[in-house]
Amino acid sequence: MTLTNTINVLLITEGTYPYNGGGVSTWAHDLCTKTKGIDFTLYSINAGVESVTKYPIGENVKKIIQVPMWSPEEPFDCVDYNIKYSTILKAREFTSDDIIKSSFLPNFTSFIEEIYSENQSLENINASFYKMWRFFQKYDYKTTMTSEAVWYTFCDVISRVLPPEELNVVPLEDITTAMRWIYRFLIPMAIEVPKMDISHITISGIAVIPALALKYKYNTPILVTEHGVFIRERLIAISSADYSYFLKKMLINFSECITKLVYSHASKISTVSKFNMSWEKFYGAELSKIEVIYNGVDENVFLPRPKPEHLKEIPTVVAAARIFDLKDILTMIKSCHEVVKTIPNVQYLIYGNKDAVPEYTEECEALIKELKLENNFFLKGFHNKPEFIYSEGDISILTSISEGFPYTVIESMSSGIPVVATDVGGVTEAIDDTCGLVCKPKDHEEIAQNVIKLLQNERLRKWMGENARQKVLENFTIDTFINSFEKTYKNLSIKTPSLIES
Repeated sequence: MTLTNTINVLLITEGTYPYNGGGVSTWAHDLCTKTKGIDFTLYSINAGVESVTKYPIGENVKKIIQVPMWSPEEPFDCVDYNIKYSTILKAREFTSDDIIKSSFLPNFTSFIEEIYSENQSLENINASFYKMWRFFQKYDYKTTMTSEAVWYTFCDVISRVLPPEELNVVPLEDITTAMRWIYRFLIPMAIEVPKMDISHITISGIAVIPALALKYKYNTPILVTEHGVFIRERLIAISSADYSYFLKKMLINFSECITKLVYSHASKISTVSKFNMSWEKFYGAELSKIEVIYNGVDENVFLPRPKPEHLKEIPTVVAAARIFDLKDILTMIKSCHEVVKTIPNVQYLIYGNKDAVPEYTEECEALIKELKLENNFFLKGFHNKPEFIYSEGDISILTSISEGFPYTVIESMSSGIPVVATDVGGVTEAIDDTCGLVCKPKDHEEIAQNVIKLLQNERLRKWMGENARQKVLENFTIDTFINSFEKTYKNLSIKTPSLIES
């Protein structure tokens, strides 16, 4: 800590705060603007270089480090990391073929072998990862990872670890793609990280790399906050992706390696729901390190409001959700189709970014048209004042197939609006049968039945809305959330000796 006892935190995000919206970004923004005695440096991993933040940056944020992992240009070519160009040139000059073969390939080989191992060794993963990171503290990343030696080594490992019946059907294009992905995934190894008191990662994926760098150099403690469990959501996304078996296997195995690294190095895991704990334990997290810290909302912002005049006579269902597959908007649309049969003038108003996955938005729009719901189901786009969304509805809805502890649920509850939600993540830790209704994921008929039940019973809605508001006041306020993290940061900020050799 500094002489003023301010705690310096490296908050590491991936595809979220401060450049994109969503629940994780809401969580991060609350941390960065409402905690006291904490200064943040944001380490923001994104596809490309971002120029405009989605959120106003508070005075607690002292610096933003961007890492554009999928940019056509190298990070060093499009982001200023305050490194002299002469230093970059010197690293490239020193990165000879002999150095790559003698000092990098053995560890790279070991890491790729572990990715494909039936019984992944955490000890071997740790050792190879650390030694690769050490290598890139002196030598050039691009020169190394694009060298013929690395490419041929990767091909050789693949040819040895895959069963013949698998190897024989893998095209060269897939092997090339896999190597390109690994090149991108490991880019943060080459980015210098400023000294901090705590590293706080918001996803148990490659965001751990800068946190590990600080742990290697200064034994900086790592705080992990799980929202929707990274490995669970990766498995869902990969299984439904249009990739070959070879690429899916590589992505799953790589993700599992990284998840194990995260949990083994975590000093503390603050998970947003009890649901997450079984997944964390399965991948090696120690239960003694896990603490549930529920998300919190500002009850003075998300409060009951009168329904807008133009909607008063219209049965209305609202949702705050980015339009992408994990939110399962397609099932929501199908539920509307069922509800219309009983309540013809129902309206679903869905507020959220429509540009996150354009092809999924197009699929949703096509289904709306196919089911003739143009007068009932509306994708309204981003709303910059979410506290006003919920008063537009008689109820709110969530149809996700994966969640952590969704803000939209507790925001709606705080606003006195009962929720119909799928039973995913920590939803049932917020909703009980006094303040909402829970359904099976992807069951559009059950979801529709519960929507109809609440829309047709004003007395039940009012009773549930009052209970929902009270439950938030007792359990999920912003003050409780902030106090818990301030305490966690203080407990972790005790200095320990460096691990790295001088």
